Amino acid sequence: MATTGKVIIQGITKEGGKFRPSDWAERLCGAVASYGPGRRIIFHPNVKLASMEGVKCVVIDASLEDNDEMLFDFLTDFADENNLQILRTDTFPLAE
Repeated sequence: MATTGKVIIQGITKEGGKFRPSDWAERLCGAVASYGPGRRIIFHPNVKLASMEGVKCVVIDASLEDNDEMLFDFLTDFADENNLQILRTDTFPLAE
């Protein structure tokens, strides 16, 4: 059975504080990117930067949980270790 929807890691701690450093989302997306010809960065197609109500987020396609469990666990473990809020949703009302 395929997993659908999105898993959203928000730049807000479970206590409601803003997560630092401010470029955490770019760093996390960069950590799972690869490099193509000419050392051009190729972002993972299932891991995107987004903003929700002015808060930086990393949006993960939930299918990654089935397709690349190690990568999915790396991303969600980062959120857990840093006490970040995680949302699971079937809708995606975010501005890129």
